[in-house]
Amino acid sequence: MMAEMKHGIVETNGIRMHYVEHGTGPLVVMCHGFPESWYSWRHQLEALGEAGFHAVAPDMRGYGNTDRPADIDQYTLLHLTGDVVGLLDALGAESAVIAGHDWGAPVAWLAALLRPDRFRGVIGLSVPYRPRGKVRPTTVMPQTDDAVFYQLYFQTPGVAEAEFEQDVRSSIRGALYWGSGDAPRQQDGDPAGLRFMVPRSGGWLARRPNPGVTATLAQRDRPGFLRRRVHPHRVSRS
Repeated sequence: MMAEMKHGIVETNGIRMHYVEHGTGPLVVMCHGFPESWYSWRHQLEALGEAGFHAVAPDMRGYGNTDRPADIDQYTLLHLTGDVVGLLDALGAESAVIAGHDWGAPVAWLAALLRPDRFRGVIGLSVPYRPRGKVRPTTVMPQTDDAVFYQLYFQTPGVAEAEFEQDVRSSIRGALYWGSGDAPRQQDGDPAGLRFMVPRSGGWLARRPNPGVTATLAQRDRPGFLRRRVHPHRVSRS
């Protein structure tokens, strides 16, 4: 199956973007979330390609084999939607249906809102459309004396990076586990009872799963899937 997927690189919106495609026909672009890559869409790429669509899943800005600009202000939603518009241009497509999951969902919603001439349909997964509010989102994210919401933890440059880079593979595999349906509802060290809280003492790695779970997930991992680093704070501010 995977051998039929084609990898490519395009110049778009001032960066080089890596993408994977399968099939021919009407274009469907799929935007992944955090902490993911094009690989999250591997099953949908096959299904859509076999159904007569041109399915394309890029590594979003800051992830995988796509460029990672150093400046935080290069990760706004306008930049991210511009990347996808440029991807359509590079592929020679006049329009597409766009799908987005998790942090990719706001990109999909905004792309269709700003460029209805290019995006004729939206598939939003896990994140519904919300218009811009009157307050900065980070001011209403949950926090307690003992823990903070994970996106707040990502706000200070260098903090999450220093922790993740001790063991990138284990860090991201653990994040994927406790964000999944396989994780227990109540996490140890989570005084607020929320799965997406990060303890102020110990940080992200304090929540990673026990070695038995990690070993199970390791059997599902494909070589090279997590070989590139992810810089969470550069995306979370968008």
